[in-house]
Amino acid sequence: MLRNKQSRIKARWRERSRGSAVLESALVILPLMALGFALMDFSIALFVQNVLRNAVREGCRFAITQQTGPTGQDAAIEAVVVENSMGFLQNTNLLSITYYDTNLNLVTGTGSNAQGNVCVVSITGFSWNWFAPVMRSRAPLSFTASSSDVMEAPPNGILPTR
Repeated sequence: MLRNKQSRIKARWRERSRGSAVLESALVILPLMALGFALMDFSIALFVQNVLRNAVREGCRFAITQQTGPTGQDAAIEAVVVENSMGFLQNTNLLSITYYDTNLNLVTGTGSNAQGNVCVVSITGFSWNWFAPVMRSRAPLSFTASSSDVMEAPPNGILPTR
């Protein structure tokens, strides 16, 4: 008789607690999903930032060795940056290549890529949208990456055309 009463109490307890498992699952799963999406978003954002930094670094490295392509040195530098951006940089309007003399005054035109001048390759205003803006702003992240170095002597003493 006691055993029968205990089994009835357990049966009633199971019936009453059936809905609480669903509620508890929902209360646990939602924050875990938000945390998972946040980890994914921040990881990808860091990856994009590092890819852009590497791309401008490679572009600057290409520039200072006075390499050039059939359309000129600046176009070849842009191509190197786009190639190293792993497809993230589609808009080359965000990319700028500037030259400064030894006193850090802006130099333009012919001869700006002369030995001893500083070449700066930079990406400004690159925006990245969140995949899942859970519990944070929907505003996109804006990245800037820049790299600079001193120009080397050109091969055979002839400056490539910009």
